[in-house]
Amino acid sequence: MASEDLIELKFRLADGTDIGPTKYGPATTVASLKEKILAQWPEEKENGPKTINDVKLINAGKILENNRTLAESRLPVGGLPGGVITMHVVVRAPLPDKNRDTCRDSV
Repeated sequence: MASEDLIELKFRLADGTDIGPTKYGPATTVASLKEKILAQWPEEKENGPKTINDVKLINAGKILENNRTLAESRLPVGGLPGGVITMHVVVRAPLPDKNRDTCRDSV
């Protein structure tokens, strides 16, 4: 794969810090990007995602789908020579424990 075909991405977290930049091929899936984010998530940050389903990646105002590749997600492959694309990372808040709430209501 020619280096000009690679897409350089960084992932912006809610507090403004970044993961990356790193170069990826156009055939890289969104799900694999989310796996990399999980693996590189800063340990000192609270409420980190547990699975890829807890993470949403947003690029140019669109939420990217797990089963699509970067090329299918219409990222400008080779369109930004020397440029880095910033994707925003949104972590879904943990759902409340339904069992705990049920026990409290029955008391």
